Amino acid sequence: MERQGEITFLLGRLSVGEREAENRLMELVYPELRKIARRYLRGERAGHSLQATALVNEAYLQLVGQLGEKDWSNRSHFFAVAAQMMRRILVDHARERNAQKREGGLKRVELMDQLTVSEEQLDQVLEIDAALTKLAQWDPRQCRVVELRFFAGLTEDEIAGVLGVAARTVKRDWSVARAWLHGELNPAG
Repeated sequence: MERQGEITFLLGRLSVGEREAENRLMELVYPELRKIARRYLRGERAGHSLQATALVNEAYLQLVGQLGEKDWSNRSHFFAVAAQMMRRILVDHARERNAQKREGGLKRVELMDQLTVSEEQLDQVLEIDAALTKLAQWDPRQCRVVELRFFAGLTEDEIAGVLGVAARTVKRDWSVARAWLHGELNPAG
C-alpha cells in the first residue's frame, strides 16, 4: 500500500512540474508494467515476435512523453493510461503481422479476464479492438471497464476508483459487456 501511495504522490509532483520525480516513479511502475505485459504474453514460446520487454519499453516511451503533461489522479489512472497504450501497441503489432501474412478466415474468439497473445492469436487482438470500438459507441463506460480489466488486469475496486463508480457497477458492466462482446465476437453462436 505504501508503494501505491508513493506512486500517486510522485504523479502529483510531476503534474506540478517536478521532473526529478520521474526517475523514482519509473523505478516503481516499471516492474508493474512488466507484470502486466508478461500477463498478456504468458506461456508463449521463446522467440515470440512480441516480447513482454518490447511491449513494456514501447509503452514506457509513450508514458514518459505524457508524464508532465497529464493531470494524473492516482496510481490506477496511470495504469489505465498504460493499458490503453498497450492495447494500441498490441493492435498495431497485430495489424503489421497481418499485413505481412494476409491470410483471412474467421476464428472463434474467447474473451477471458486477461489477454494472452500468441502469434496465432494476433487476429483476435484486431477483432477484440474492433468490437471494443463498437462497444464504446454503445456504452463508453462498459468499454473502459473491459479495457481496464482485460488489458490492464485491474481489479474491480481499482476500476471503480478510476471510473468513479461503485465496484458493483463495475461488476455489472463487466458482466454485460462480456456477454455483448461474446455475441459480437462469436456471431455463429
